[in-house]
Amino acid sequence: MKIMKSFTHWRASLATVFLTGGMLCVVQVMVDRPMLLVERFFPGFGWLEIIALALYAGFMTPKIMNPATSVRWRTILWLTFSILFFGQLFLGLLGLENFLMSGRLHLPIPALIIAGPVFRGENYFMPILFSATLLFIGPAWCSYFCYLGGWDFLASKHQKYSKPMPGWRHLIRAGVLFLVIATALFFRKNESPVLFVLWFAALYGLGGLVVMFVFSRRQGVMVHCSTYCPVGLVANIFGKVSPFRIRINDSCSGCHRCIKVCRYDALKPDDISRGRPGLSCTLCGDCTGTCNTSSINYSFPGLSGRMARTLFVVIVVSFHAVSIGVARI
Repeated sequence: MKIMKSFTHWRASLATVFLTGGMLCVVQVMVDRPMLLVERFFPGFGWLEIIALALYAGFMTPKIMNPATSVRWRTILWLTFSILFFGQLFLGLLGLENFLMSGRLHLPIPALIIAGPVFRGENYFMPILFSATLLFIGPAWCSYFCYLGGWDFLASKHQKYSKPMPGWRHLIRAGVLFLVIATALFFRKNESPVLFVLWFAALYGLGGLVVMFVFSRRQGVMVHCSTYCPVGLVANIFGKVSPFRIRINDSCSGCHRCIKVCRYDALKPDDISRGRPGLSCTLCGDCTGTCNTSSINYSFPGLSGRMARTLFVVIVVSFHAVSIGVARI
């Protein structure tokens, strides 16, 4: 069994290396303005960056695949992305435009993925990129690629176990999404000054930090991501286009250990009875490592649970490595 598992991990790592390298090669060859960060500073060295990132992806793959170590390594992977994201933002603020995708800075607030294009009526790059991510990995954007989500996760870890959230919080989520879109449309219709809109958005972002460090720490649940952030709800709903799911099979013993570790408040006794997490599930997979009966796993049409998890991890880690290598802001 151990030999088979090692062989599976080796094949998955190899697949991740080739997928990561292939995507980065396309970026290197097809895009006129260099998108690889190393290539922008040292022309010709982008190929070395591709090799390094592909090997990094191959190293991370078995760490995430193993349910016993996935929580720790997912946290490392997630925070690595966040630190690099905000590091690029800081360097961009210092005037180093090579660290920016477009040469223009944007506020690092996930809600602006929705509100920004609604206000401007143009520049749909981020919504398109976000939608493409949903197509491949569903709502896992929230648990692997959101640059603020990792900090909300750390805040929630202040409590050893998560505490149940009230059912009416989903009404708050819908209300926040409606208000964000309505406010952006109001500002656009009234041609509000851009500087005023930016300050308003910044205040909204600061409100999110308050939610993290007050409510998420107190509840042990990622309240910012699962209640305050409108992008989370959009990802949960439209992420259903992805065929990946988390499923609970009949071997479940009903111990409810998974409920205590779900930081998205996506697992309740009723959800376990139905055999699937609730709407706020982001496919993070943290629950799979706590199940003593191996009753929780990823699912994908036509694949076994183990193969579904393997495919999911290969795609997620490859996307992560690619996103590290390119300018993002």
